[in-house]
Amino acid sequence: MLTQIQPAPRIHSAIPPFPASYSLPRRQPLLHRRGPRFSFSRLRIINCSKLANESGNPSSSEMSEHHSVSGDDGVRRAYPFHEIEPKWQHYWEEKKTFRTPDEIDTSKPKFYVLDMFPYPSGVGLHVGHPLGYTATDILARLKRMQGFNVLHPMGWDAFGLPAEQYAIELKLLGFSYDWDREISTTEPDYYKWTQWIFLQLLKRGLAYQAEVPVNWCPALGTVLANEEVVDGVSERGGHPVVRKPMRQWMLKITAYADRLLEDLDGLDWPESVKEMQRNWIGRSEGAELQFSAMDSDGLESDIKITVYTTRPDTIFGATYLVLAPEHVLLPAIIADSQREVVEEYTELASRKSDLERTELQKEKTGVFSGSYARNPANGLAIPIWVADYVLGSYGTGAIMAVPAHDTRDHEFSLKYNIPVCGVVTPENGSFNYREKAYTGDGTMINSSSPTSGLDINGLPSKDAASKVIEWVEKTGCGMKKVNYKLRDWLFARQRYWGEPIPVIFLDGTGECVPVSEAELPLTLPELDDFTPTGTGEPPLAKALSWVQTVDPISGKSAQRETNTMPQWAGSCWYYLRFMDPRNPNALVDKEKEKYWSPVDVYVGGAEHAVLHLLYARFWHKVLYDVGVVSTKEPFQCVINQGIILGEVQYIAFRDSDGNLVSADSVDEMGDISQEIVTKSGDYFVLKDNPDIRLIGRAHKMSKSRGNVVNPDDVVSQYGADSLRLYEMFMGPFSTSGIDGVHRFLARVWRLVVGSPSLDGKYNVGTVDLDGEPSLEQLRCLHRCISKVTEEVEGTRFNTGISAMMEFINAAYKWDKLPRPVIEQFALLLSPYAPHMSEELWSRLGHSTSLAYEPYPTVNPEYLKESTVVLPVQINGKTRGTVQVKKQCTEEDAFGLASSDPKLSKFLDGKTIKKRIFVPAMTKKPGLSMRHVLCFGWKLVILVSVVLCVFAYLRIQQYSQSTAALPRKSRSLAYDFSGNPKMAFLFLVRRNLPLDFLWESFFEVGAIFNSFGI
Repeated sequence: MLTQIQPAPRIHSAIPPFPASYSLPRRQPLLHRRGPRFSFSRLRIINCSKLANESGNPSSSEMSEHHSVSGDDGVRRAYPFHEIEPKWQHYWEEKKTFRTPDEIDTSKPKFYVLDMFPYPSGVGLHVGHPLGYTATDILARLKRMQGFNVLHPMGWDAFGLPAEQYAIELKLLGFSYDWDREISTTEPDYYKWTQWIFLQLLKRGLAYQAEVPVNWCPALGTVLANEEVVDGVSERGGHPVVRKPMRQWMLKITAYADRLLEDLDGLDWPESVKEMQRNWIGRSEGAELQFSAMDSDGLESDIKITVYTTRPDTIFGATYLVLAPEHVLLPAIIADSQREVVEEYTELASRKSDLERTELQKEKTGVFSGSYARNPANGLAIPIWVADYVLGSYGTGAIMAVPAHDTRDHEFSLKYNIPVCGVVTPENGSFNYREKAYTGDGTMINSSSPTSGLDINGLPSKDAASKVIEWVEKTGCGMKKVNYKLRDWLFARQRYWGEPIPVIFLDGTGECVPVSEAELPLTLPELDDFTPTGTGEPPLAKALSWVQTVDPISGKSAQRETNTMPQWAGSCWYYLRFMDPRNPNALVDKEKEKYWSPVDVYVGGAEHAVLHLLYARFWHKVLYDVGVVSTKEPFQCVINQGIILGEVQYIAFRDSDGNLVSADSVDEMGDISQEIVTKSGDYFVLKDNPDIRLIGRAHKMSKSRGNVVNPDDVVSQYGADSLRLYEMFMGPFSTSGIDGVHRFLARVWRLVVGSPSLDGKYNVGTVDLDGEPSLEQLRCLHRCISKVTEEVEGTRFNTGISAMMEFINAAYKWDKLPRPVIEQFALLLSPYAPHMSEELWSRLGHSTSLAYEPYPTVNPEYLKESTVVLPVQINGKTRGTVQVKKQCTEEDAFGLASSDPKLSKFLDGKTIKKRIFVPAMTKKPGLSMRHVLCFGWKLVILVSVVLCVFAYLRIQQYSQSTAALPRKSRSLAYDFSGNPKMAFLFLVRRNLPLDFLWESFFEVGAIFNSFGI
């Protein structure tokens, strides 16, 4: 029986800068908990009041943490966030506080911070979504206060109600977006420019049509994406799916492969993301080699099979060829005796996706074609096989198989008993090629043929590869080739929802004619039936009156393209439209683009590390070539915010007798309560019996798993500021975790505003904040300013919160609260908790928003410590420390030590015979022997260099006349044939005691070769 011990979500942040994963005992989740449910809106009452009555008398400190206030709805709250937050959200919206003016002051620095485009659904947000949004909002608010022009917009890759619902939820969290710049990719005014970009691609030959194999489901009558195909059948309905060639639009992203690869180096992206893009582009250098197919009589035919390999040095080890099932030459190569078998295998392969076929763990399958090809290196006939682990879309669709030096080829050869011939031996010279493949470099063996005249035996493998390429180019058997894993972008979808592709096809000739730019946008027709046609044609084919058109230039009848663009076409360039969202005449104004580009910080999930970022970079580079943009890259800095895992399931096990056993014994699983679970080391165990180990599992938060926590519920219970802080201070998602930051904000509120009256109401102003700040208060404030500023700018948001918590702890110990200090703290807190900060700022007597107030700056003078810590030893043992001023006298230090309760107990009843005072922190450092030796050595070097330079000048002066030189110098000049540079080098060697430098000079500089020594 499966036991789900009451779980709680936790955070997994795979990539900095957000808090790392935690692994602590969990409390019950807020929502979707198993067992009896309770109202979320009453949860705070249980924690604050009922808990005290049910669990005994809490301490006074615990009571102080749970001050609450009753609102009009009767719910008791720690502070009145339910009044504060709607008030300031309405103020920001009414005043357009965060609107970025169209006409900007270009003398100020800019900061463009952007969230990756949301793709709304009817489900709405869960608490995982605001993780990245909160981070960008903190940065945006900080930069506004630091005097930057900030562009922080939001838009949608969808339309209608879901987008409106998202906007409401985002406003509820207090994000400082410029809503006047809101855009949607589905608006005609927007996708007009998406279509315009497609026409620019078409003009430059970067958009073309090709027959491409797609996943075709006859039963559903539609094309399916790879992820919609599972084990050769459709995910929906389990219908058979086959690979069928269809006419598709392609974008030639491969033309930009080198630039996409090279320009990664200058980007401030996570190295893991850049590496993923490098691997996806997959640049490799190798060679294309030609193998001649042989006819039934064993003679070479006119059919040439071209293969691509990154290891041309292993050509002598090629013992068979493999063709992809869809290879165009396959029908002409198959022997009649094998035709039926090969065609059956090809049919089976057509039902698999490329991902399934190239799965490394899957068993390799294939069939013999019945034909052979001649290896050009040694003249041997090798069999031609057909196998689905070779793709027709990669390389040439054919490979030369070298089982001794390729893992996949080795597995295949062992299964079908194909010969293995080792041609590269490792440095130790011993390797069993039948057991496994050796894939490294080494020395060539078995690689010589008198027939071809190619001999690479004994060469290092890299040198051998170069010699093979040189040989095949000379003999016409191949050429050097650079290849990419990157494939051209399939840019067509057989569905209604998408941007219409702005081209028409003339009747009769089928000639493709682009729609005039003046006719854009080409809008979608209205359709009542969006279902697939069943013939493979898109739903737009049903709109006959829309499809049938006339070419305005030639007057000929034509048909519109009925495929639409993929859903991410509009999200490839939206960051540019945010710069100038209402421009009807251009995609973006040149001056605005030049000012705002590139995006300074771009935050989103790691799941977009390849496709979205790669496609956006491709389009940006095309627009750079067109002259629309001024930068080569769209996003200077990319940050991945991590993901939220939902419920953690704890699973316990029972044996056949019903006794709980450890997780390594699996007979039966039994019910258990979470209250008896604890964490021990890396495992969850039973509190009463730590030997019983449990299993904990967690999944990404999603509606399908039922582990979603709705942010609306959290906001109604704790407030938006608490959720914002918790998102940035996040450990495991739990009520105890969010309680902590909520209590912190409540303490801030009570510190400034005071405690509520008996009726639960707060004062309209603040507590007494008169007086000038003391030196210690200023030091405390500026330590906080320094830490918070440093951590926010480094996107280490959790430690910034910790610094503010430390400040509040210190402030509660002060006798008085100076207004200047509290005002500075309110500004410091505002990027994290804007609603509370605005309210405190208003109560402090300010009539305008703090959004553009100068952000606190640190005064370095207040960071200097005026006290030192002195260790105190009594009878030779360190018993404690005392904190004294730097200029403390001996008497003051002994007085403090004697009066310290922890130290004085060691002196009770004893007489001090001797005391020693060492003010080490104020003592000037003496001159040690190490300093003397170091100074002496530097002096020797300096004198030696001066002597060498003087000697060089003398040699230069008399280099033309050896007679004028002193006797020793004449001999030296003669020995070096009048070469003053060489003479100088030997003088340096004679005068400088630096043998290692001299030896390194000869090794690196190759002096022996230069001067014939």
